[in-house]
Amino acid sequence: MSSRVNLLAPEVRANPYPVYAELRRNAPVSQVDPGGLWAVTRYADAAAVLKNPQLYASEGFRQAYRPAWFSDYPLADSMLVMDPPHHTRLRALVNRAFGASVMTRLEPRIRQLAEQTVAELPTGRSVDFAEAWSVRIPLAVIAELIGLSPSVYPQLKRWADLFGTFTGIGPNDTERQELMRNTVAEARQHFEQVLEERRREPREDLVSDLLKARVEGEALSSAELMGFMFLLVVAGMETTVHLMNHSAIRLRDEPELMAKLRADRSLIPRFVDEMLRYEPPVHGVFRMTTQEVELGGVRLPKGARLLVMLCSANRDEAQFPNPDRFDLERPGPQNLPFGQGIHYCLGAQLARLEGRLGTEALVTRFSRLSPGDGPVRWNSSLVVRGPLSLPLVAHPA
Repeated sequence: MSSRVNLLAPEVRANPYPVYAELRRNAPVSQVDPGGLWAVTRYADAAAVLKNPQLYASEGFRQAYRPAWFSDYPLADSMLVMDPPHHTRLRALVNRAFGASVMTRLEPRIRQLAEQTVAELPTGRSVDFAEAWSVRIPLAVIAELIGLSPSVYPQLKRWADLFGTFTGIGPNDTERQELMRNTVAEARQHFEQVLEERRREPREDLVSDLLKARVEGEALSSAELMGFMFLLVVAGMETTVHLMNHSAIRLRDEPELMAKLRADRSLIPRFVDEMLRYEPPVHGVFRMTTQEVELGGVRLPKGARLLVMLCSANRDEAQFPNPDRFDLERPGPQNLPFGQGIHYCLGAQLARLEGRLGTEALVTRFSRLSPGDGPVRWNSSLVVRGPLSLPLVAHPA
């Protein structure tokens, strides 16, 4: 490719996959805009980076969340940006919050939320699915995990929407920078109140569990607790929201697929797995080289900032036959939607559960989805890709 690709250009955001395919063919490890990041686009190279934190450190995330215009963004203190041994300690503390027993306890409540949400969707007219369907289930689940009241839901959604765009804010975009700083301050103040309330009066929720948790006698620090609260909002909501959005788009574009799922609900887990490969909500993750290293035939210096493009790796022709085809019969899961290695996403089970139950409720009530009024608007982020608005018409069964 003769010039750098801008990953945040509107035409790339709307349909990035032809661009990614060209990068895989001609420049599998190459610098892209914004910022001159080294994009890693092939499956084998992406897997190698994710499995080797000694050479490719998560410090790259910390740098991405500590730009010159914002020095204390709480995600920079989360386990997302840590390497062993600090990451190991934090992961042990929070791992219990997402175990199989918790998923079993949550399933009836998530099913109820999914059915209620679908029941309230209007039929036969255009509605923004990004607002009316995709966000409501993960929003309620995260709020209940943290122990927040329904009165906070609008704020929580607004915070998640904005925090998901953090990596897309440029160094000269002073207006969005100021909005981000003010919104982070608002969220931080609310979470500090929640933490203080749980210290005084513990409840049966995730925050109380984290305040009590100890590994070798050590508790989470205040900065680590705040970092985890922000991580829950971004990773726990944004990823699942966009899984639901992309699922609705796929059902819109393939009516026969929706009919197949309606006829056989047992196919829905396979639908979710293939959806995660075909349109992963987490588009890229940051890493940084700890020494000079060769990757994909390119010599990278120490301190090179990498963007491991999970979205491109999941469409790699060398790993997946006919990768641009959505295939329920594809063996899986063999993809990278939740990363690999020590940073494999703790919320993977929860996201799959919400995706499965949300899809079940959707195909039970509706026979097909068709385009609504107006275009799909895409977000601007190097980490997650999904629609900000998704106008669809739902047709009753």
